[in-house]
Parts: sequence; structure tokens; C-alpha cells
Amino acid sequence: MTRIRSICQLIMLLTLHGSIAMAQAPDSRQPVTRDIGSRRELFIDRFLIDRLENATLKLHEPRLAPAMSEPADNLEYGTVIKDGDLFRLYTRDARGSKFDGDTTEVTRYCESRDGIHWTKPKLGLVEIDGSKDNNVILHEAPYCHNFSPFLDQRPDVPSEERFKALGGTVKSGLVAFISADGVHWKKLRPEPVVTYTKEYAFDSQNVSFWSEAEGCYVCYFRHFLDKTLRSVCRTTSADFVTWSEPMQLKPNFPGEHIYTTLTHPYFRAPHIYIATPTRFHPERGESTDILFMTTRGGNPYDRTFREAFIRPGLDPDRWGNRSNYAALNIVPTGPTEMSIYTTPFRRFTLRTDGFASVHVGPDVGELVTQPLRFTGKQLVINYSTSAGGSLRVEVLDGSGQPIPDFTLTDSRNLVGDTIEQQVQWKKGSDVSSLAGQPVQLRFVMQEADLFAIQFRE
Repeated sequence: MTRIRSICQLIMLLTLHGSIAMAQAPDSRQPVTRDIGSRRELFIDRFLIDRLENATLKLHEPRLAPAMSEPADNLEYGTVIKDGDLFRLYTRDARGSKFDGDTTEVTRYCESRDGIHWTKPKLGLVEIDGSKDNNVILHEAPYCHNFSPFLDQRPDVPSEERFKALGGTVKSGLVAFISADGVHWKKLRPEPVVTYTKEYAFDSQNVSFWSEAEGCYVCYFRHFLDKTLRSVCRTTSADFVTWSEPMQLKPNFPGEHIYTTLTHPYFRAPHIYIATPTRFHPERGESTDILFMTTRGGNPYDRTFREAFIRPGLDPDRWGNRSNYAALNIVPTGPTEMSIYTTPFRRFTLRTDGFASVHVGPDVGELVTQPLRFTGKQLVINYSTSAGGSLRVEVLDGSGQPIPDFTLTDSRNLVGDTIEQQVQWKKGSDVSSLAGQPVQLRFVMQEADLFAIQFRE
């Protein structure tokens, strides 16, 4: 654990130093070589982009799916976990609570095999109103107010700690829970693992996870920026018990309240953290909407997209306070679909990897990536064109010149819509001769969207 803690601290220092350097660097900085290996990279920020010509980064709008069988009255501070073929849903039931952490609050548990049709198992664990014939897994104040579990992906995690959670309020601090099956929970220790100081607040949903990319546990929780704006802090731990001094991330634009963050690793690219925070507008009748932010490791949140990701919509009831909370985790619900769950209990869908894209309209445009090094033999892309659109790929060398056999004229013209499309040139798809050396990818597109790329064996 000491080695993991040291690695985690080193990563934090390096990423913080890199963040400061990026903030100070001019817009005209030279291209930076990115070592992406065989990782999937999404166009949710400018990380891979050197230049765009007649092309833009576009945020895509989640689509409201048909109504589900409804397992709960509210999904406030909810969590959805995909555990193999099973979807697990955790929700808070306030049961008429009068304050955060009231003794009336309970945590309920539901299950689904497809993320659409849900059941309430009769668990017989907790007596509520004289009966154990219910789906309650926890009834202990104040932890049910924001009990937020996750499936621990750490390679050597003990089986009895396969699930972990944090819960608590300002007075209690954050207490750690563990579970072998996601249903039967106990405290990791009686004392809180993250404690209160005057700068921090734990009354929101405090989310945590094991970071494969950073090699440590990460927790995002609320604090008040300049004592007025709801904002977010980050802390890390090697053992889920001892946590680092929190860092203020300050993702807020002027006057903006970030009510929750829901930060979590993206299931197809865990080095990228997706956040779907609720933005709170106290001056507008306490209305809310849902944003889209991203971050890579300990770096600051990327705010490429400032507009709302999910709007309140036509229903007048969704224009009040606490009406637009996303549940923690975006999960796959089909081979080409992923789902976002929101209050009161609704499901929105996007195409796989489809948060954002490099978008080109009716006039030809192009994207040129930063220089990158990769491992693998084939380039696979997630893309979409209209019937009249197209996409071609050219590979450039370290000096920006087209590499023979991988030029634009050699590229197969792609027309269609697919999550995973192998890129081919006249002599085939094998790019292994270019692996390990700096190259740039040039995408020339018309009426097309490029969502993600990955090099594979």
C-alpha cells in the first residue's frame, strides 16, 4: 500500500504541475506528442486535437427513452452499477425527512437484467413500519442521506470488500462501508475516513472509485468556493481509509453553482472521467439542469462545453429545485447504446462513445491530431456520416508529410454509421510499421461526426 500511495502522490504532483503549465501556456504552443498506446480516445475535449479546419467540437444531446417500470419515487442521489449481466440501483428514500441525515431516511435497492425493467427484491434485512418485507438495505442516520456505492475494480481487492461506499454529512464526516455482494453492508471502521473542516461540506452526493489510471482511490465531494458558490474538491487514498488533503478544483464559471459532480471513469476508456453535474440556479426559482464535464486523472475539469447537457424540458414539474439530478454512472444498455438515469426516474440514451464529436457539415472540413505514439496493428474509429457524407484518413510523419501507402488518395472512402469501423487503405489496414513513432492523423470529412479512435492488435 505504501508503494501505491507514493505512486498516487507522484501522479497528483505531476498532473498539478502539468495543469499549471497548461494554464500558463499560450494558445500558439507547439503540438505535444501524446502516447496513447492502445487506449480508446474520445473527442470530448481538445486533448488529441492539433487543429480543426471547417470543423467543430459538438456536444450531443441525450435522447429521452420510453418510460421504464419505476422502482422508486425519486432517483435523488442515486447510483447505477453494471455488475456483469446485472444492473444494481441504489436510491435514497427520504420518507418525509425534515433535514439532511434525518432518521427517517433509508437506502433502497433494485435490480434489472437490461437496465429498463426493474424489480424490488424482498430482502428481509431492515424492519420499516413493522415489516421486513421490503428492499431496504440500510437504515442508519445520517449515512442514508447520500450513501453512494461503487464496484471496486482494484485488481487485488478482497472479496469481502468488492463493493465500497461513502456516506455522511457535515457533522458525521464521510464514513466508509464495504460489502461482498452489494446488498449486505457494514462499516469499514466506526470512525469517519474524511472529516469536516470549515471549508468542506458533505451534504451532496460524495462519489468515489478506484482509478485504474492513477492507481489509487479518488473521491469528489462538495465545498463552497469563496464561501458562496457550491463547488467541488478532490481527495485520493491508497487504502480507502487515509485520504490526502483535498484539492479545490474550481470548475465553476462566474456565478455558477455546481451542485453535484457524479464524476466516474468512462466504462470504455477508464482513464477519462465523465461528470454529469447538476447546475443550480438559485436566482431563477432554484431551477436546475445537467452539465457535461470531463477530466483526465488529477487535472482540472475540462469545460469545453458550457451549455446544458440535459435541459429541464417541457414538463413544468422539472423546472423546480431537485428536479434534475443524474444518477452516478453512465452504463451500457445495448451494443450501440449507453444510458443516463435522472430524477424523478427517467432514462436518457446516447450512442456508445457519443458524448461529443468532431463535427463537419456540408462543406468539407478536417481534423489533424496532435503527434501521437500508438501500439497495435489497426486503427478503429467510431463515426457517422449522412448518406451523402464521407470520411477519409491520412497518416502524417513527424514533419507533417503524408506517409506513402497511408495518404489521402490511398484511403478507403468511408460512408456509414458504426461504433467500430476498421480504417483501410489500398494496401490494407496494417499500421504496425508506424507503431512507436510520432505520427499525426488527418481526417477529411463531409457531413460527418467522429466520436472516438483506438489502435488495436
